[in-house]
Amino acid sequence: MYGCAPAGSVFDAALRHCYTALVSANHHQVMFMQSQTPRSPTCEHVALEFARALSSDPARWRNAWRVRTGHHRSTIRFDRPTQTVPVSLTGGRCALHCAHCGGHYLRHMRSIADPGVGGAKSLLISGGCDPQGRVPVTSHLQEVARLHERCRLNWHVGLIDEEAMCRIAPYVEMISFDVVGDAQTAQEVYGLELTLDDYMRTLDMLRRYAPVVPHLTLGLRAGRLSGERLALQALQARDLEALVLIVLIPTEGTPYAHCSPPALPEVTAFMLEARMALPTTLLYLGCMRPHGEYRQALDELAVRAGLNGIVSPARAAERAAAELGLEVTWGDECCALGISGVRDRGAGGEL
Repeated sequence: MYGCAPAGSVFDAALRHCYTALVSANHHQVMFMQSQTPRSPTCEHVALEFARALSSDPARWRNAWRVRTGHHRSTIRFDRPTQTVPVSLTGGRCALHCAHCGGHYLRHMRSIADPGVGGAKSLLISGGCDPQGRVPVTSHLQEVARLHERCRLNWHVGLIDEEAMCRIAPYVEMISFDVVGDAQTAQEVYGLELTLDDYMRTLDMLRRYAPVVPHLTLGLRAGRLSGERLALQALQARDLEALVLIVLIPTEGTPYAHCSPPALPEVTAFMLEARMALPTTLLYLGCMRPHGEYRQALDELAVRAGLNGIVSPARAAERAAAELGLEVTWGDECCALGISGVRDRGAGGEL
């Protein structure tokens, strides 16, 4: 069985050490705070949340890890996507002016017309949305076809229709599709009158034409969890190969600039639930998540919760992986593009 080591092995010893630590919150609080500089109030707050997350419900931690070891190899994938270039089909334009982004992240993408974008291994084809939440994916198909001759393409498409999907299908290696779990979040964040059913219908349509990795943002609604668990339930029925979890980044210049990211115990509880709800699915912690002390804590919690991979992992995640006896494999592209290379079918399966 993949991930199951003989009794008395180094791997088992690491697990015993891990779960002894789970019920010793004070130990983890001290160790985590010693690893952070400077010792600011923010650092202390994160350390307390880290300790709370680790010390809550030890049985759930053990069950999640049993799922991890029962269905997946004792490996973890870390990606630093230096060989994937993000490209915007719309420049910095987006009709939605979303509460969490406000076009901020489009400004850091390259133009589709930039002659230098074809030098990478892969491209993330993205862009701003129209008023219906659709990225204009067919607007530069000639340039896309030319780039596809040299690069693999991962797409952000938004809520496109089937006709648009048919037109881009020859140029798609992967689609990264954002799922929103409730109508209130869709309206507040995007200004769109959409329900979870609308997102699921689009997801099901996209999967008929190309591999799709759903992305779920934790705390998207001003830093608090809203429809994420409803989304998880809907995704649970769809036999996903992979799911990417990302976390709200309060971004300067947006309506959510002064919000706090979701509390670490809440995010951790969700990661544990996702691990148990989707036992054979590859779970990744994606690139969009807060930096600093929060990331150090979150990344370690993700490793211990049984996730299969992390994009741009913090040092704390690397240390936790070593402690747990996980063999690290490194990638240099979008995590979604690396999924076909690390898919694990579980006990008795094939890599």
